[in-house]
Order: sequence, then structure tokens, then C-alpha cells
Amino acid sequence: MAAQDVRLQADDAALIIAPGDGGALHSLTVAGTELLRQDPGTGSFVMAPWAGRLGYGRFTVGAHTYTMPIDHPPHAIHGTARHGTWVVVDATERTATLLHRLSDPWPFAGTVTQTFALTDTGLTLTMRIATDGDPFPAQGGWHPWFLRELAPATGPLELDFHPDWQYERGTNYLPTGRHIPPMPPPWDDCFAMPDGVRARLTWPGFLEFTITSQVSDVVVWTLPEESLSVEAQSGPPDGLNTQPRMVTADAPIDIRVDWNWRRLPPT
Repeated sequence: MAAQDVRLQADDAALIIAPGDGGALHSLTVAGTELLRQDPGTGSFVMAPWAGRLGYGRFTVGAHTYTMPIDHPPHAIHGTARHGTWVVVDATERTATLLHRLSDPWPFAGTVTQTFALTDTGLTLTMRIATDGDPFPAQGGWHPWFLRELAPATGPLELDFHPDWQYERGTNYLPTGRHIPPMPPPWDDCFAMPDGVRARLTWPGFLEFTITSQVSDVVVWTLPEESLSVEAQSGPPDGLNTQPRMVTADAPIDIRVDWNWRRLPPT
């Protein structure tokens, strides 16, 4: 299939996926209301084969150190897949599967596959990162930009989550290696939830939206005035260096994140 947008529909929920824009979600609407920010580079994009900041763009496998392009100085950020070409493998009214082949500047041959399954009350996102042969470290996740203000809501977006700890962030925005008690916002920080990520977003009088995943790390970004991000991911920032998980021929990385919602009565 060509790289035209893929549209999924399940009753009053609708999703637009853009293979031609790095496999990103351009839109998620519930009852006709857009939940995602619409500026270029927002919506919700995939993070792979690493998530968050990769320190100074470098990681090491064996005796070799590799350098990725610095696209968020002084670091590389959110992987290469969001800038790459995606192919639609399959699409139905409610499901779609997209595939991206890892290539230069990423030094290892492999694939990233995203699958989206929409219902009238939720969206399941799954990802598989696989190698063509040589082992390599990898991470994955999604970076949504949820709008703070929605016309049907009676107040701004509220966040409720209860992490076990926060990764202390250094002045270089990388984890220092220390685990600290969760600090109050504002945040551009990674938190640990060893029993699985769970966060609840509430637009009062309109929608309750729950994010769950078996991954144990989540970045929360509250600094933009217009949006808020809750990024479930399979490791912390700079994880290719500090907590490398190797993708092998027998062990791809599989990640699943569920977004579920329910309508709230008007207040």
C-alpha cells in the first residue's frame, strides 16, 4: 500500500495513522473531540530503537562505540524510527499494522513493527523490535501529546499516577543513577513503576483516560502549556548505556501500551 493516512473507526472513536510521517498518530477523537495536539511533530509518535535522550548520541556494543545524529543538543533523542519510512502491512476498519526497516544512521539491520487495535472504549498499541541477525540494544515506547483543554470538559486535564521512585535528573538531563522520592511538578522526568505503568488522565465532565502497560518506566512531561505527555517506555533515558536490553534473533523486544477511556457525566 502507498503511504497515505490510515483511518480506523470504532463507533464514536476514530484514529488517523500517518505512515508517511514516521508512523505517527495524527489524530485520536472520541465523540468528535480531538484528544491529541495537532502541531507538526506532536500527535503521538513512536520512539525506537531508543526512547528519550541518548547521552551525547553515543552507545557501545562490545568494543565498538556508535554515534547517532545529535538532534536535541547535546543528545540524540527518541530514536530514528519516527523519521523513517513505514509500510502498511495490513489494515481493517479497526486495526492496522505498520513496519519500518531500521537503516542508516542506525548501524544494525532490523525492523520495528507497530500494531494498532481500536475499540469504542480504547486503543491497544503494540510494538516489536527485531533484528535481522546481529544483536543490538534497543528500547521502545510512544510519545503522546494530550491536549490540556477540551471544549466539552469543564476544566483542564488532570493527571493521577503514583510511581515508586523518580530517576534523579542531572543538569545534562540524563539520569544520574540515583533513585529519589517523586518530586512535585513541573516534570520532564522519568519515573519507575515496577509493577507496571498506570496513569489516569481526567478531563472533568467529559472523559477519564487510563494508560497501562507492563513496562516499568514512564516519562511525564508537563512543561508545554498546551499539552501533557505520559510516555510509557521499555527503559529510562540513556538506557542503551545504563540498562541495555539486547535484541537477538531469538528474543525480540515486545511492548504493549493500552489506552482506555470512559465518558464522564457533564458537571
